[in-house]
Order: sequence, then structure tokens, then C-alpha cells
Amino acid sequence: MLDETEGRDMARHLIYSAFVHLTPSHESHGFWRHPEGRHMVDYGSISAWTEVVQTLERARFDMVFFGDTVGVYDTHQGSSEPAVRNGMQFPGRDPAPYVAALSRATSDIGFVFTSAMLQEPPFTFARKVSTLDHLSDGRVGWNIVTSYLDNAAQNYGLETLPDHDARYAWAEEYTDVTYRLWEGSWEEGALVADPERGVLVDPKLVHRVDHHGERYQVAGPHLVEPSPQRTPLLVQAGASAAGTAFAARHAEMSFVPSSVPEATGRTVANLKDQAVAAGRGRDDIRAIVNLAPILGSTVAEAQARQREFREWLDVDGLCSFLSGIFGVDLSTVDPDRTLESISETRAVQGTLRSIIDRYPDRSVTFGEMLKGYAFSGQLAGTPETIADEIAAWADAGVDGFNIIPVTTLGWWAEFTEHVVPVLQRRGLMRTEYAPGTLREKLFGADARLPEVHPARRYSRR
Repeated sequence: MLDETEGRDMARHLIYSAFVHLTPSHESHGFWRHPEGRHMVDYGSISAWTEVVQTLERARFDMVFFGDTVGVYDTHQGSSEPAVRNGMQFPGRDPAPYVAALSRATSDIGFVFTSAMLQEPPFTFARKVSTLDHLSDGRVGWNIVTSYLDNAAQNYGLETLPDHDARYAWAEEYTDVTYRLWEGSWEEGALVADPERGVLVDPKLVHRVDHHGERYQVAGPHLVEPSPQRTPLLVQAGASAAGTAFAARHAEMSFVPSSVPEATGRTVANLKDQAVAAGRGRDDIRAIVNLAPILGSTVAEAQARQREFREWLDVDGLCSFLSGIFGVDLSTVDPDRTLESISETRAVQGTLRSIIDRYPDRSVTFGEMLKGYAFSGQLAGTPETIADEIAAWADAGVDGFNIIPVTTLGWWAEFTEHVVPVLQRRGLMRTEYAPGTLREKLFGADARLPEVHPARRYSRR
């Protein structure tokens, strides 16, 4: 493996996203109890988050990706008590105000935040996103989610979530409304600000959207003038058949399930084939995989840290999380039951499939999976072996990495100090930011969506 940029094609820019969540326990369930994780009790500190994002910006991370949920995990043991007691993604703050504040403490790094269709009407959401895009000088992205927790649906007036594929039909209409508002309501040059004529906005260049759909009736016009990107960077993480098809039509960046590089390479190729079939270019969508490293000066040291961290794993918290993801009360599942036998659920199908893919014989029992499974700390090694792993994924066709920390606050300095320089020397990570908006930095093209994106059918430019 090369240790210098010489010999590696630098035309392809790998994307690095820092995966975070405004909660004490994100993916390392119960680690807030560990001495290194106690600070997560103060998970909402804006000064701590400012330090995190400035550290990431100095390392030239492309973006901070805020995960979010709007319900409590209440499937495990038929109750929310295990999740609440163990702080499993509870409590959790709204990331949007943090994006507004943190964007003003930085100049280049992007901010992607999660918002589900059921959280707020598309008119309200479109207005908020346009405002954030203005505040951040065009560095905002939207992670489009359809939700998987019934409790989230119950918080917004529904008895239960619609079926999996029906949720994606809902997402189609929701995005359609936002596209009409962002792309079609204001023409370029509508904001005149001409004191001599007494015209601030030319009313002939501002239009109603008059959307009449199954779920939404929206008149318009959009209340906010076009932001630097008009439409934010569009991100999506569903990996079911319906989710992949949705991503192929809409997403500019998609988080794909990862097992081994070769299998993931086939998943990436399928996603991009579907994007082409939808009339888009293969490079119009970038495929990102999760990477959860634990570092050591030697592999043995890293593996020892990995064992220690897993000893602190809160099994009740993990079961609460996985119960919500799979739609199965894990306290009722026979630990001797195989993963294959529980693969058909109405929950997030892609996540379960990615776990099953880690066990090719498909005969691993559920109990065996729980003992070895945790999101954070799957990869233990030195900075050099972590870089080797990243190179292998990149060679398989992956476009970037969603880096998952063991604990959100206080962890990033180690990764940026020790791993980033190795990646940069090998040509696996940028050393400087490109100018412009988040979309321009990632794609090297226009600040606005490409002409072939479905949102552009509403464009009045």
C-alpha cells in the first residue's frame, strides 16, 4: 500500500462525514457510564459542539451528519422504560438550531440533518431549510427519512406508521412539495430591491405552487427568496428495495449497508445503475458506508480497547435500539433462532440485511449476533490499518465514509490527529476545501441541482 499521494488517482474525492446525534447515547449504547464517556451527560453543550465541528473542519471533514429520532424506542419488553432508563437516544435535542449556531462558527464544513416527513408540514420545513441554507452560506443538507418507530408516528397524530413501501410513497409527495417551493416558486432576479421604482420583489417573478395531492394542499408562494443552493444537498439512508429506488431518483448521497467491500461494491453498482435508469448520471449520486474504528498504537492495543469498550456495552440499551430498528421485541426472540428466520419484518429492512450479510452461512443464531454486534468499534487497528481498510472500500467503488465515534464528544481529536494525516498522505482524503456551497465542494459543479434531477422540472430559471 502506498503511503504517499503519488500513484493514486486524486480526481475522485472521497467524502468524509462525522456521524453524530444530540443525545447521550448514540451508537455506543451505555458508554456514557465509562470514564471516557461521562461528558456525554452534558450532550447539549454548544461550546463542546463548537469545539467538535471546528476540530473536524481543521481536519477537512466534508460534513457533520446529525442523526435524529422523534420518538422513543418502546418495542423491547413492550415498553419505553429500558430506553429511557439507559439513555438510549433519549433525551434528544432538535439538531436544526444547532446547525444554525454551528454554521456561524465555521466557514467550510457542511451540515446534514435528519428530518422525517411526519415531523412538520412540507411548507414549514421548506421555509426552515431555506433559512438555514442562507445562514450557512449554502452548507446545508437534508437527510430524508420515512421513520421506523410507531411512537414517532403517535407523536404526530397517527396510531401507527404506514407500511414500509407506503412511507416511501408519502416521501415522494413530500419531496415533490418541497421541490415546487424551492425550485419553482421564485424566478431568478425576483429580488429587485429597486428604491427608485419602490419595488423590493417583482411580483411577476414569484409564483404560487398550487399543489393538490393525497396528503397535502399547498398554495404557496415560498416565503423565502432562493438560498445559495435553492434545494439543500439531498441525502437518504434507506436500503430496502423501495428505499434504494427512492435514493436512485432523488438522493445525491446515499448511506448504503456495508458487509464486506466486494458485496458492498455490488450494492453501490446496483444503486448507480438505478440512478442511470432514472435518467441521472452515475456520479450524480455518491454511496457512503459506515466506519466505526477504534484506534491503538498497535493492532493488539486497539483490540484490547475494543474488548474493554464492549464490556461496557449496555445490553438493554442495545436491545432497545435493535428492537426499534427490526420491529421485533428482542426479549421475546429465542436466542437460538437464526437471523434468516427473522429477516422479514416491516422495519428497516436494509439494516437487518446488512447484519445478516456479515454471516454468509445465514445460520448464525440471534444470541450469537447480539454477543458480537455493536455499531461502534467494529474495526480495531492502527491508523495505518484503518487507512488500509478505507483504501479497500474505496477500491470496491465506495464514494465515502460515515465515521461513527465511540462517544460523540471528545473522541474526534484522536481520529483527526492520528488517522487523518495518514489518509491525506495516501491521497485518500482532501487537504483543502474547494470553494463554494456544500454541493459545489462535493461535486465540483454548480451550486444548484443538475438539470436531470427530478426537482428541476419545476425550475423557472
